[in-house]
Formats: sequence, structure tokens, C-alpha cells
Amino acid sequence: MESTDGRGQLLAISDLHIGYPENRALVERMSPTSDEDWLLVAGDVAETVADIRWALELLAGRFRKVIWAPGNHELWTHQRDTVTLRGVERYAHLVAMCRDLGVTTPEDPYPLWEGPGGPVAVAPLFLLYDYTFLPQGCTTKEQGLDYAHGTGIVCTDEYLLHPDPYPSREAWCRARVAETERRLEEIPDDLPTVLVNHYPLDRHPTEILRHPEFAMWCGTRLTADWHRRFRVACMVYGHLHIPRTTHHDGVRFEEVSVGYPREWRPRAAPPGRLRRILPMEVPAGDRGAAPGVGRGRGGTRP
Repeated sequence: MESTDGRGQLLAISDLHIGYPENRALVERMSPTSDEDWLLVAGDVAETVADIRWALELLAGRFRKVIWAPGNHELWTHQRDTVTLRGVERYAHLVAMCRDLGVTTPEDPYPLWEGPGGPVAVAPLFLLYDYTFLPQGCTTKEQGLDYAHGTGIVCTDEYLLHPDPYPSREAWCRARVAETERRLEEIPDDLPTVLVNHYPLDRHPTEILRHPEFAMWCGTRLTADWHRRFRVACMVYGHLHIPRTTHHDGVRFEEVSVGYPREWRPRAAPPGRLRRILPMEVPAGDRGAAPGVGRGRGGTRP
């Protein structure tokens, strides 16, 4: 494992969505507080490879280390993108691009943070979802999707996120969970972790969604005990566009997303603020959603 020399801050952000000019401007202004700061980027940088590269290259040039976990938007095969790769091939292309930029990915050795609050192993994850966060009254994926289509709340992944060569997104998810679990078990038992994933490892953060059926595209029950099993000091995630801190079984969960301009403009807090993960900046207890944050997501894009 790589290590720092004991200074700096471990910072986090997600859901940059730089296809929006306002969000691109936020990224252009992002900067570290010291030469030793690390930045965790928990997915949904953009939909095109060119935009993803622009943002990660800019951030990698400013921070001591940038650690990236993919979101669903990076995995879309979008008509605006000149890169038409799908599924595993697209993910592999993004990993190769990150390595060219010096950005750590879920396929690389987990770095060791030895700054304030450390030492901790920082593990970027790529897990996807398997439709096990079902709407109330539904017992199968098919029932859940029928219900979602009836409400009009269907994630765009259904049309743009291809699992090739896996037969389904849930099959890809199960393969990723099995491989990631194996790697996490190799971390020494006396070493705490910071897990960075686009989706929360547990369902509890989705309980405030305005449209609870959207939870189907937010994770898997297979990881529900990982925050306890792997000695998690903080679980960093995005995707929900509801930035807040919660605690579950005594473990801190940080949703660190920027979100779309229509979501962050009404908030009292300035947009694009990097969240400090270590040393911890939030007292124990659930801070809840930031002022002006709505209770969940609408539409079909997340």
C-alpha cells in the first residue's frame, strides 16, 4: 500500500455532472487546502469520456492523490459520446484512462492514508446494484420494474447502462461484489477502512427518497453488513443527490454529491464544497439534509 507523510486532509466529492456549465465552473474552482490533500471522487463525473478525462486530469493536477469510484453515468453508452464501448469494455477503458492520469481506481492497490485520523485503508469500490432494494409490496425485480414504470420513475440506466458481456446488470453486480469482498478480506484485521462507492452500502440512506421506487437502482443487500465487517471509519457515497451525514450501527455514512444545478441552487450552503472525511469534521449524530435539500429525487436521469 502507498502512504502519505502524515499531513493534509482526506476530502470527498461526487456527482459533479460537468455536462452542466454551472457544475463545470464549480470543478474549475475546486482546490486543495494543502499540498498533501487527497480527493475522493465517488462517481458521476460526466457521461462522456472526454468530460470525465477533463475533470479528473484537472483535479489530479491539484491534489496529492485523486481516488475515483465510477458512478452509473460514467458507464452509460451515450449518443453524445464518441467512445461507443459498452459494459465491461467501457469500464476497462476508463480504468486505463485513470491510470494514465495517475488517478487511483477500484482495480488498483488500496492506498493507505496516514494523515490526521489515519492510518486507514482507502478502498474505492465498483459494485453496481441488483434490484434488491425493492418497493414495498414487491418481491421480484419484475414486479419492482412494473411498479416503477407505472409511476414514471425509471432510471436512465435501463436504456444506457449495458452490462456486456454479463447477461444483466445484477449479474455484473454479483460478480463485482464477490471480487471486491475477496480483496477487502485481504486488508489487515487491525486496519480501519474508508470505503468509497457511488451507491450506499446499506439501504437506510434511501429511506428519505421522494420516490422510494428509485431505491432499486441504489445498491444491493449483499453489502448490508460491510460497514461492520470491514471496520469502516467512514462510508463515502453519492448518487442520491441528498448531501448529508448519517450514522448506522455507529458508522458514519457521508453522501457527498454536488447534484444538478436545479438541486443545489436553492440550498443555503455554497455548492461544490469538498467534504472533509478525515480528520472527522462532523459531530456524532445525524445532521440530516442540508438546508434547502429536498427529500429525494424525481425524474428518470439519476
